[in-house]
Amino acid sequence: MTRTRTRGRHRRLVAVAAAVVTTAALTACGGSGGGSSTDVAAGGAEGVDDGTTLTLWTRAPLELQANMLVEAYNRTHENEVELTITPNDDYVSRVGAAAGSGDLPDLFAADIVYVPNWTEAGLFTDIGEQVERLPHADEINRGHLDAGTRADRRHVLPFVLDLSVMFWNKALYREAGLDPEKGPSTLAEFAEHAKAVQGLDREGVYGTSFGGNCGGCNVFTWFPTMWASGDDPLPAGGAESGLDSPSAKQLYGTWRDLWTSGAVDPASRDETGASWVAAFQRGKIGVMPYPATLLATADKTVDVGVAPIPGVDGGGSTFVGGDGIGISKDSRKAAQAWNFLAWLMSEEAQVGVLAANNSSVARADLADNEHVRDDPRLRVINEVAAAPDSRTPVAVNFQQAFNAAGSPWVTLLRNQVFGGGDSLAADNAAVSEALSP
Repeated sequence: MTRTRTRGRHRRLVAVAAAVVTTAALTACGGSGGGSSTDVAAGGAEGVDDGTTLTLWTRAPLELQANMLVEAYNRTHENEVELTITPNDDYVSRVGAAAGSGDLPDLFAADIVYVPNWTEAGLFTDIGEQVERLPHADEINRGHLDAGTRADRRHVLPFVLDLSVMFWNKALYREAGLDPEKGPSTLAEFAEHAKAVQGLDREGVYGTSFGGNCGGCNVFTWFPTMWASGDDPLPAGGAESGLDSPSAKQLYGTWRDLWTSGAVDPASRDETGASWVAAFQRGKIGVMPYPATLLATADKTVDVGVAPIPGVDGGGSTFVGGDGIGISKDSRKAAQAWNFLAWLMSEEAQVGVLAANNSSVARADLADNEHVRDDPRLRVINEVAAAPDSRTPVAVNFQQAFNAAGSPWVTLLRNQVFGGGDSLAADNAAVSEALSP
């Protein structure tokens, strides 16, 4: 882990010790609803900016955006935010340890799929009253707001959005006789394009790729097809599984056919997520669902096309992922911490920091900003984030059902793609069991 303390352009990195505990501490912290909003409201709509030092934790995948935001805030405010970056694999246990001992930082970010669980456990302070007072409250991404809402109380705001979209390699499309400016608009077109690239029969080049042993990767990239097709993979408020829907079956069948036909990178079968986009970045993959935050990285080596992830018969959707952020139950500086959160939702932060550095904005009214007008791909990314079929799934037991190693979802998707596909009913029931409160 590293801690970054930023004042102006100055940065100091300090190593801090890792916390090794079980995640059981998360659920041992107390009931739902979070802390009181009294201290937050005491600072008014914009909070208090009086030179207070605030602590903020986030996980390593968001280090770039987090550093940019903290640096910009510290340059323009009396308050100073000290940022601690923790490796992704250690973050949940670190938060769990701190929650159990009452040592959470003033502010902390959380993978949005963990937010419902941590909100239920009471780790965040209620900021609903302050959120509603923001002049642009209705423009803030609803998926992130809803993920942190319990009993009509809001507890988090969007920190950094990460969206799933379709990427394709324009050079390989040209070689395969495909229109390099037009990505797949249906599930069937996705398969056709992948097979066309595979038909080039170039050594080491494959039509598509995916994280075949990565639960989170495929929630991120497969749920949007179901949403765009009108199906809900998490009905009943995330308490049961709808992964046996008509669109889900067509999705599994499409990937199974691509696998058996040889159009999928063979490395996909054992890919746990650590390098699931690496082959595309090397120019070896024709088309695949992809994290939008990695556009700038992929663009260095590949001429990238971008489109929404299509449904079975058209439409488009995205998994609105990334991290939410809130004030912890342990903070004694809530009014000052709110000052950072209120600024985070401002045009200065959303456009001047995030959009200026090719990251998605969390406000719909800022989607068409000065930084996207020269790159239509960025406009596509921002627009799909606000599309009606784009969502952030909410389930208290999301980790157990989907992201954990060997989760029932991983078993289901592997059986569907690499097996005979005849165990769907039993596998779907196992996901429901894991989701059940």
